[in-house]
Amino acid sequence: MNANQTTFDFIQSGQRVIEIEANATQALKARIDGNFKKACELVLQCKGRVIVTGMGKSGHIGNKIAATLASTGTPSFFVHPGEASHGDLGMITGDD
Repeated sequence: MNANQTTFDFIQSGQRVIEIEANATQALKARIDGNFKKACELVLQCKGRVIVTGMGKSGHIGNKIAATLASTGTPSFFVHPGEASHGDLGMITGDD
């Protein structure tokens, strides 16, 4: 082994990360409540497009959510809040 090699156990580390993430995902079940139902109903009742917005990391996630919704049959698009005040609000209609 040379100085650039390590004894770090990548497999064990990867398995531990998956275990942590699985536990966190499992814990989310308890947080699904009436607000989740309301959010689902709002999306289903939307006559226009679902508008998703966010800035920074939440913007990246929002952009992915909008793309996923659109690709699975729910018309939607992402609007960056900074751009919204510089003309992009014009893309949004009353039915959105």
